[in-house]
Order: sequence, then C-alpha cells, then structure tokens
Amino acid sequence: MIVTEKLSKVLSDLMKTGAIESSVIASRDGLLMVSYMQKGDDETFAAMSATMLGAAETASTELEKGVPDRVIVESNDGKLIAVGAGPKALVVVLTPADAGLGLMLVELGKAADEIKRILN
Repeated sequence: MIVTEKLSKVLSDLMKTGAIESSVIASRDGLLMVSYMQKGDDETFAAMSATMLGAAETASTELEKGVPDRVIVESNDGKLIAVGAGPKALVVVLTPADAGLGLMLVELGKAADEIKRILN
C-alpha cells in the first residue's frame, strides 16, 4: 500500500469517531497530503492550520513552556483541533461546537502516532 493510501485510511478511520465534519493531514510547511473536507478549500485549510500550529509551537517554546500537544480553536460554530504528527506532518479536524473533546483527543492522538509511523 502506498503512503497516500495509508494516510487516507488513517483519516477514514478518524472520521468514524463521530462528530468530525472535516479533516486533513498536511506537511509541517502546509502542503496538503490527504483530506476529507465537506466544504471549503482543503489546500488553504491545510496551509493555515500548519501556520497556526507552527506559530503556537514557536511561541510556547520561546516562553520555555515546551512544545504544545495541540491547538484548539473554539467558535460559536465549531472547533478546530490541530495536532502535530511527528516532525513531518500534522492532522487537523473540524467539529461542531457541541462536540465532546475527550474521545476526540484520544483518537486524534492515535491518528497522529500512526501518521508519524507511516511517514518515518
């Protein structure tokens, strides 16, 4: 199985978690690898998510607080959760505003570990 197929399987499995509306796997520099987007431009979403996570990691490291596990953006209309998946990638999901975070964060962590394994 080629890398893209393996990454697509990770996203497909992640989408089964439940409340995920859209998801992407992107490179750390924002290039789209695979996506399941209901609406919007997946390439722009991947690029902006990588920029956001990179900025959070830089700020946190500069403040000597270590590298953050994730970035969560909450609005009235939903949540965006970005998680680093090793040095090469990140995984990002969009959920409804009322989605619970517990199971979502566990499954995102598992997906990030699998992505890291696939890309190494």
